[in-house]
Amino acid sequence: MSMLIKNGEIVTGDSRFFADIFVENETITAIGIDLPIPADCEVIDASGKFVFPGFIDPHVHIYLPFMSTFAKDTHETASIAGLIGGTTSYIEMCCPSRLDDAWEGYQLWKSKADGNSASDYSFHMAVTKFGPETANQLRKIVNDGTASFKIFLSYKNFFGVEDGEMYETLRLAKELGVIVTAHCENAELVSRLQSELIGSGKTGPEWHEASRPESVEAEGTHRFATFLANTGATGYVVHLSCEPALKMATDAKANGTKLFVESVIPHFLLDKTLAEQKGVEGMKHVMSPPLRDARNHERLWNGLSAGQIDTVATDHCPFDLSQKLLGADSFTQIPNGIPGIEDRVNLLYSRGVCTGKIDLHQFVNVASTNAAKIFGLFPKKGTIAVGSDADLVIYDRDYRGKISVKTQYTNNDYNAFEGTEIYGRPWIVTVRGKIQVHNGSFVGEKGLGRFIPRKPQYF
Repeated sequence: MSMLIKNGEIVTGDSRFFADIFVENETITAIGIDLPIPADCEVIDASGKFVFPGFIDPHVHIYLPFMSTFAKDTHETASIAGLIGGTTSYIEMCCPSRLDDAWEGYQLWKSKADGNSASDYSFHMAVTKFGPETANQLRKIVNDGTASFKIFLSYKNFFGVEDGEMYETLRLAKELGVIVTAHCENAELVSRLQSELIGSGKTGPEWHEASRPESVEAEGTHRFATFLANTGATGYVVHLSCEPALKMATDAKANGTKLFVESVIPHFLLDKTLAEQKGVEGMKHVMSPPLRDARNHERLWNGLSAGQIDTVATDHCPFDLSQKLLGADSFTQIPNGIPGIEDRVNLLYSRGVCTGKIDLHQFVNVASTNAAKIFGLFPKKGTIAVGSDADLVIYDRDYRGKISVKTQYTNNDYNAFEGTEIYGRPWIVTVRGKIQVHNGSFVGEKGLGRFIPRKPQYF
């Protein structure tokens, strides 16, 4: 069945206008004023509402064995939660550890998602070691349609790579034309600081940030940028959290390094005092890089407005309170992560657009279009245009509500943004023309999502 969305105000990364949108065979086939209504066409009246391109979360963890446990979401629950919040596509971090085989890990992650996601998805492939077989395995993975790598300059002896391995990964990435995303910290410094703190009896969650301070993230960002400059590869800093790290990234960009910057929604709104609470209240706010001093919020918002930060993602990684309590005796054992896939878009709109920190076009760019362009999804995803996938979010700007664990779809027993007021939410969300969400409820097809193969573009 075809679909016609009438009377909505279309907002993309570079345009804003009133028009109708006609959808057929999963694709936008016409945009115009007073489009004719064919027989057997579903008509949606979007009067008084924005129509955005489907939002893209370029950094999520769904299947994740980590710190003696597993993240709580499945591809079904996470994708539905994302759709409730307007996210119609996501890119998941495929993260086998140093002990695992890369190709087998990649196949495992793909099998977890296959047939289980309600929205479209793609992957970043983590390179957690670089041995004799790694290059050939990565070539196969790129040929399969995964055109981005992920490296960790943290989590020593588990996910983390040494400098030599980073160099080899970047050299191969340059040859293959893929982008490399990086968690930028200094693994050695984190390890030493953790040992010193634990050794002096400082074991609670309030010491997590002190074990990986801003200077450690800034150093990792600078080191990653230096390796990019000397290999010619293209990079993408994930979840950048603080002013010193942003300065390193912007300086590198100014010097010609091919580098993009991502921040995640918790770092714009939450601060380290939340993680400094005693017991599980502090533990549930532990993520890496940590929540920072609140002075960083203004710098990140300004960086977003100025285009220094390219995307806002989530680093979605849900662990229940009982899992967080695995770190009751040591903050080093707290599973790292704060869920966010369901709330990112509404928080960014409510705390960014509605407060004047960013405009509507920048909102669409940082939450959708830029990610589509950076990771090879554009123009099928990330815009509203003839020929694009009919991934659409009809947004009710008049909705008022509060975020609550009691109403969330995310498979998690707390919400770090509990009680936060929101000033708008998705009313209807479509994936390739099929209505998946209506008025805050999932009404669609659970297994509708498809793997999105991507081609290298950074030669």
